Amino acid sequence: MARKAKAARGSKHKPPARGARRAAGEVSRVAPESPTPVDLCRLTLHSVRDRGHISQIEAFAASPPRGASFAEWLESLPTFLGVKRLRAAVDAIVAARRAGKPVAMAMGGHVIKVGCGPIMIDLMRRGVVTAIACHGATAIHDVEVAMIGATSEDVADTIRDGRFGMVRETMEFFADAAGLAAREDIGCGRAIGRLVRERAFPHADYSVLAAADELGLPATVHVAIGTDTVHMSPDMDGAALGAATLRDFRTLCGVVAAMGDEEGMAGGVWCNVGSAVLLPEVFLKAVAVARNLGANLDKLTTVNLDMLRHYRPARNVVGRPVTPGRGHDLAGHHEILLPLLRQAIIEQWP
Repeated sequence: MARKAKAARGSKHKPPARGARRAAGEVSRVAPESPTPVDLCRLTLHSVRDRGHISQIEAFAASPPRGASFAEWLESLPTFLGVKRLRAAVDAIVAARRAGKPVAMAMGGHVIKVGCGPIMIDLMRRGVVTAIACHGATAIHDVEVAMIGATSEDVADTIRDGRFGMVRETMEFFADAAGLAAREDIGCGRAIGRLVRERAFPHADYSVLAAADELGLPATVHVAIGTDTVHMSPDMDGAALGAATLRDFRTLCGVVAAMGDEEGMAGGVWCNVGSAVLLPEVFLKAVAVARNLGANLDKLTTVNLDMLRHYRPARNVVGRPVTPGRGHDLAGHHEILLPLLRQAIIEQWP
């Protein structure tokens, strides 16, 4: 009887059948049958002349002679990819201005740091760029260039001993600009530009914000509290700064709304130059406000120019806000791309 019970208990623990193991999810280790080689002689072929082609010699580069004009050089470029996008951006900007529509340049700080401020100022004076948008870092570099003819510190060096950003003159200027904005009920960009001019800084001619104030063009500064060195100043009035940058946002919404199309006319152009996060986010909200208030932005064109491609410019500038085909992405260094863009524009304008 005991042996029968032991046998019965043992029978409960017999391994499951092979099929049961596979059903439980175990992988079969049986090698698959070798595939039969296909017979390539059975392929259906067609003539190369019957196929559509993306690349054709009509679009290939030419070799202009030494001493060729810029227009001749530009015409010699191969009509592919980046060149097509560059030409589309130039055409859109010129068409927008001929239709009396805004062309806005939203600039990150590196635009100023690599010496491209004079290019923006020239386009503003020519009537091509009609609005400027930037964030706090751009404004800081712009002011320091006007103040002393230099800007940008070695952060890796100064962050180690607590000197990073602790610049008296810059902090004092931006605290004063916030105070001026509060007293005059004006935006941050206008206050900065006006103060640069009033103080007659020795290099004020290099200030994009001062040029905008002189020309009466909208110039907005979009501040994220805590992101800029001047926010470390004990004299900075956060309420005044916040109110000033909010005024600027409302001004920018008006700029974007004015980019709306009219029957048979081109729309405006928004260029995002070197801002990876903040200005693309600001622009997206401005588009939302403009459309919510009834602006038709179907003919709006956007251009992103930067040395690297980032998520937010791709989505919030080139992608989401515009209809397909109206967003252009140009990758390249500012110090090369912006002079090229400017020269291509002025060959057509006015």
